[in-house]
Amino acid sequence: MITEARITEAWRLLGTPQAGGILIVGDHASNRVPEGIDLGIPAELMERHIAIDIGVAGVAERMVEQGGNGGIAAWLANVSRLVCDFNRDLDAPGLLPEVSDGHAIPGNVLCTEGRSARLARYFHAYHDGLEARLVAAEPALILSLHSFTPALATCDNPRPWHVGVLYNEDDRAARIAIPLLEAEGLVVGDQLPYSGKVLNATMNRHAEAHGRPYLGIEIRQDQIEDAAGQALWADRMTRVCREVAVRLG
Repeated sequence: MITEARITEAWRLLGTPQAGGILIVGDHASNRVPEGIDLGIPAELMERHIAIDIGVAGVAERMVEQGGNGGIAAWLANVSRLVCDFNRDLDAPGLLPEVSDGHAIPGNVLCTEGRSARLARYFHAYHDGLEARLVAAEPALILSLHSFTPALATCDNPRPWHVGVLYNEDDRAARIAIPLLEAEGLVVGDQLPYSGKVLNATMNRHAEAHGRPYLGIEIRQDQIEDAAGQALWADRMTRVCREVAVRLG
């Protein structure tokens, strides 16, 4: 077991990861901008999807609380995706986004040294820490937890899916989870609202590259924007993840 601080500049660890348990990973679970970083954007943008996956932290926190000693822990980003987007490859243009959803982010126009320092402080700290915990306590299932907007800014049509299930090459957990979620009366997107074959960087790195089973979940934000919705989805995802883990085993 790794015994060190559970909150750092880059990440928060809730609960204690256990071998054979469930580890929730929330790459976009915070909108925190650390002291010393000025993104140069209006404060109200930090409450929107470009800065944070709305509702994810609340769901993860409740899952850990409900899990008790049942082996559920959560590894959550402790900075905004605008400071560093952990669900990107190192060569991806959106890693330190200079533009997001049409908004310029002048504080991310960095020199080479500034960019390297930002990545060392956040990106590498986040991913090195996550991998260390996965090695120390291999989970039965990784839950990659995100949320998506009810509609695109460029389109008036609402997205019909309550939840999306994403994966790249490894769809073992997805194939089990999709009918379980549909049995809850939900509209489930299989590789929707976007495909995990296009954007799956964290799970490609920590799960698929090592053969670790994972479930990529996107919950529509209006489902989890308040405490009641977060509690409902925490209970739901706890049940689904435990069933998926059992069937995978």
